[in-house]
Amino acid sequence: MQKLLLADDHELVRETVADFLRLQGGFNVATAQSFDEAISVAQAQGPFELVMLDYSMPGMDALAGLAKMRAQTGCPVAILSGTATPDVARRALSSGAAGFLPKTLAPQSLVSAVRHMLSGEIYMPLDFFETENEADADINLTPRERDVLLGITEGKSNKEIARDLGIQEVTVKLHVKTLSRKLGARNRTHAAMLGRDLGLM
Repeated sequence: MQKLLLADDHELVRETVADFLRLQGGFNVATAQSFDEAISVAQAQGPFELVMLDYSMPGMDALAGLAKMRAQTGCPVAILSGTATPDVARRALSSGAAGFLPKTLAPQSLVSAVRHMLSGEIYMPLDFFETENEADADINLTPRERDVLLGITEGKSNKEIARDLGIQEVTVKLHVKTLSRKLGARNRTHAAMLGRDLGLM
C-alpha cells in the first residue's frame, strides 16, 4: 500500500481528504496539522511516496517549506491550496513541486492527480490555470492598501485600523473595497488569505 503524508491546518479539510484517499484510493495516509509536525511525522513514519503540503499552514513559510520537505524526504512533494493564485501555483511547480492541487478539485480528480504524481508525472490542473485573469499576474497595492491589508490579517476592525493609521474609518472601508477588488477577494477574510499567500505583507 502506497504511503502518503497530508499536512493541512484545517482539520475538516485534512481529515475529509485523508479519509477519501484511504477509502477511494486505497492509500495509507498519515496526517499533520502544521509544517513542523509534518517534518516530525516524515522522520518518524517515513519513508513516504508522496507528501502534500497546504501552502498557507503554520510554519510553511510559503515555498521555503516545499524545498525543506523535499530535502528531508527525497520524495515528490505537492502543494495544496484553497486560496493560491495561478501565479503562486506556477512558482510552486517551477520550484520543484510534484503538482499543485486546488482544494476545489473534485474528489475523484484528486485520486487521479495523486496516482499521476506517484507515477512520476507533474500534475498541473489546466482548468485552474485557464481561469487566470490579468489581475493575477500583476497585483499592485498602494502602501496604504498594504497597511490596511496587514490590519485585516491581524483581525482588526475598520475602526481599529483607522485609529492605528490616523485616518477616517470611511477611508479604511474604501481601501478594503479597492484592495479586495484588486485581489479578487470575496470578503475581508478571503483578502487576508490571498494577501498572505501572495506575500503582499
